[in-house]
Amino acid sequence: MTDAMNAPRLHVPLLLMAVLLMLLGSVAPVYLADAHGRANHGLALLWFWAMSAGFVRGVGFIPQAVLWRWVFSGWAFMLALSGALSMRFALQSF
Repeated sequence: MTDAMNAPRLHVPLLLMAVLLMLLGSVAPVYLADAHGRANHGLALLWFWAMSAGFVRGVGFIPQAVLWRWVFSGWAFMLALSGALSMRFALQSF
């Protein structure tokens, strides 16, 4: 096999989702706040983890270390985004 066949490729859906999360967090940071307008740090942590994982995996970078490979994987992106959205919608019900 040649190196071109093993080269990492863009993962466009993850990259687009990361850009969307970045823009939404920049344009409307109120979505990262609680009902009283204070910053929700748990929500922000999950949001920024999802955004970071989306960018890292989206541009095609796959870390060598197993821990970092998992932290910045597509599965980690989905886990963090699911947690952030669950936390956000759970806050709206109160």
